[in-house]
Amino acid sequence: VFKQKVLELGEKLLPAFNTPTGIPRGVINLGSGTSWSWGWASAGSSILAEFGTLHLEFVHLTELSGNPIFTEKVMNIRKLLDKIEKPHGLYPNFLSPVSGNWVQHHVSLGGLGDSFYEYLIKSYLMSDRTDEEAKRMYYSALEAIEANLVQKSPGGLTYVAEWRGGILDHKMGHLACFSGGMVGIGADDSVPEKRQHYLDLAAEITHTCHESYSRSATKLGPEAFRFDGGAEATGTRLSDRYYILRPEVIESYMYMWRLTHDPKYRQWGWEAVEALEKHCRVDGGFSGIRDVYASTVSHDNMQQSFFLSETLK
Repeated sequence: VFKQKVLELGEKLLPAFNTPTGIPRGVINLGSGTSWSWGWASAGSSILAEFGTLHLEFVHLTELSGNPIFTEKVMNIRKLLDKIEKPHGLYPNFLSPVSGNWVQHHVSLGGLGDSFYEYLIKSYLMSDRTDEEAKRMYYSALEAIEANLVQKSPGGLTYVAEWRGGILDHKMGHLACFSGGMVGIGADDSVPEKRQHYLDLAAEITHTCHESYSRSATKLGPEAFRFDGGAEATGTRLSDRYYILRPEVIESYMYMWRLTHDPKYRQWGWEAVEALEKHCRVDGGFSGIRDVYASTVSHDNMQQSFFLSETLK
């Protein structure tokens, strides 16, 4: 029954791809098949982390159904992204599904961009290391990220900044902390002379994300942390200071433990468990908190779905 339902869902999503470029719009009415872009998306654009995070599922739909259309849809996306001109080799977050051109030159390994890169390396791994196109695009993107976004703070912390039309924003979002694990799992399949380098880079990014936790009163990390005005891995703005049970930092701990067996990653994971128990557990579940730096915790009274599906898992 689950196989039948997932294939029905896959078929109902296909009309979203009916655009001049084949890049799907962000929202679809499953009843009518009508699709549209998010109202907040610049100039009716589609979002890299959305249309770039379909590959694993749609390839699997083809495997389940024998219908090549699902794989064809996501391969068309990849071909367009591979061919299009990229500023400094970077993939901006907004793309027009009509013209196939970038709408804004905002690049981020955090929200709006993150999982596109993750899906490139995981597509290669899921293919039993036969998807050479995914491998090439991943390592090319990683080189561009390291050349343009990866920075070292005055205090020696390695972080991944955001890029806005050529200007660096020295902030790293909690969402971008998945990249420690991503760089780690891709290290072994890079060229031999880069393998240790990428494993070291993964460890440095993961260390920085741990610092964002250890520097707060609650030992939980903020939504975003900054490296400007003397700040080091600290959420300096009120809008950055909340924690909503996100999994990305703990995810990188898990991958780095499996890759290195360094016991510090398990210790860091246990520290996060203790902080969650102390500050986030409420009657009936767990709640996000409004300010990780406050000595008295204020709950937001929401348990996000990803807490069960990702953070705890």
